[in-house]
Amino acid sequence: QVQLVESGGGLVQAGGSLRLSCAASGRTFSSVAMGWFRQAPGKEREFVAAISWSGGRTYYADSVKGRFTISRDNAKNTVYLQMNSLKPEDTAVYYCAARVSPLATLILNEYRYWGQGTQVTVSS
Repeated sequence: QVQLVESGGGLVQAGGSLRLSCAASGRTFSSVAMGWFRQAPGKEREFVAAISWSGGRTYYADSVKGRFTISRDNAKNTVYLQMNSLKPEDTAVYYCAARVSPLATLILNEYRYWGQGTQVTVSS
C-alpha cells in the first residue's frame, strides 16, 4: 500500500508559478515510479509528467514541456511538480500517482495508487 497526499495547489495569475508536492507513505517510496495527472471540469484525466524510481528518467506531456519540472526526493518520500509560466488552460485538479514498478509510464491505468488531488486555478 502507498498513501499519497498532495499539497501546494491554489489560485495564481497567468504567467505565475506553483510547486505541488506529493508526500508518500507506506511501501518503500524509492521502489515506485511516480506520475502527475490532471483533470479539468468536463474532461478526462490526462497525463502531465512522470519520473522513474531513481529520478533518472522523466517524461512530460507536450502541453507542459519546457514549463513544468517533475522531481523527487526519496529521502523525504516526496515528489514535486514545479509549474512555471502557468496558463489558464492549466486549470485542473492535479493528482499524483504511484506505479508499482521502478519504471515510469504515461499510461494512467498503470498507476495503482492515487492521491485525493489538489486544485490549481490559473486566472487570465
